Amino acid sequence: MVKRFKNAPNTGKNSIQPKIIPRAEHTISRDHIHRNALKVLYRLHNAGFSAFLVGGCVRDLLLNHQPKDFDIATDAHPDEVRKLFKNSRLIGKRFRLAHIVFGKEIVEVATFRTHHENISQEDIAKTHQGMIMRDNVYGTIVDDASRRDFTINGLYYNIADFSVVDYVNGMQDISTRTLRIIGDPVTRYHEDPVRLLRAVRFMGKLNLNISPETEAPLLTLSHLLGKVSPARLYLEVMKFFQEGATLPTFHLLRKYHLFAELFPAINECLTQPEAIQLIENALAETDKRVKDSKTVSPAFIFSVLLWPLVTKNLEKLRPKKMPLYVAYENAIHHAVKDKTERLAIPRLLLVSIREICLLQFRFTQRFGTRPYRLLGHPRFRAAYDLFLLRQQSGEPLLELTTWWQRFYEATEDERVTILKEVEKTIPNNKRKKRKKKKTEQVQ
Repeated sequence: MVKRFKNAPNTGKNSIQPKIIPRAEHTISRDHIHRNALKVLYRLHNAGFSAFLVGGCVRDLLLNHQPKDFDIATDAHPDEVRKLFKNSRLIGKRFRLAHIVFGKEIVEVATFRTHHENISQEDIAKTHQGMIMRDNVYGTIVDDASRRDFTINGLYYNIADFSVVDYVNGMQDISTRTLRIIGDPVTRYHEDPVRLLRAVRFMGKLNLNISPETEAPLLTLSHLLGKVSPARLYLEVMKFFQEGATLPTFHLLRKYHLFAELFPAINECLTQPEAIQLIENALAETDKRVKDSKTVSPAFIFSVLLWPLVTKNLEKLRPKKMPLYVAYENAIHHAVKDKTERLAIPRLLLVSIREICLLQFRFTQRFGTRPYRLLGHPRFRAAYDLFLLRQQSGEPLLELTTWWQRFYEATEDERVTILKEVEKTIPNNKRKKRKKKKTEQVQ
């Protein structure tokens, strides 16, 4: 089938000859490609279209990682993909894509796009800082390869002959584990500042070295993140939590001043060793859970990141002599408000974050039925883990954490005894007030 590229540029770039790595010379096997992705590839190919796996899935397969997603690039336009797959839907304004739906799984299909330098300004929308806001002009595979972010993400697996197609010398960088941006680094970071975060994420996740020309702008362009929408920043930050490399990524974010752009108020708290230790301990445990194929709670990680700021806010509120519980509520409110100014955290997640932080106060309440009510709270386990991490990171909570560990692990009868021991520690005047209050409540 002859394909029509209505907006494809007629430039010398289309005569670039790629390196073709035949099946016998690379490690990608169809046994490691999800069957739904193979279905999409074969249907596009059989319909006369070009069909390639592209991006992170090719990179991960070559580095012996199992990809989470399989993205496909084709010369079929989105409307043509939509006609070919009844189980598809078109999404996106900035980048028009087709999602092929298989139950709960989605295979993403993108049409080859040309590089923005090859088209007229009428066909592309940019901010005056150079950030691309709309880019739906289609081109050839050569154009598509030149506009990808890093060379290791610019490789194509061809379902027609099972070869790897390389226009950007990505195979060489795969072999040396080097992260290198395609094109002029400053220009490419300005086009999409999220590439700053992606560079750090790939370095942390894949343990890559970064080329000098790719690294240099990272130290000076962190301010560009201020131009990115809170929704996009939130999605990118969420990826940090899911790949088992949050601790090295945290260190890289700080090294390149990106953490300060994402979490300015929290970053100011990291002058305290206890705050850094708390975050490092939590992220190390998060990475261990991912490697053990256990679930990770974003609410817990956000609560950990927030806690140094909550503590700082509590210190400011103490001179006002307000009830401690009210002080906790105010400190948490202001900390969460600061964080949501940079990240569009969903409301339900914010509720969980607030609860985990507010439950820290309730660990100081060990009398009557309060410990039982706390054990039954839906966020108890996450709050308990944060409580223990606080003690391990230097907060003077050893007596409290020892008591709660004992109470948590005790049998029902043992818990009754433990609570009676606590009652004996209450001064007589306070004990009488408690008994009087209980009597009044019963009456």
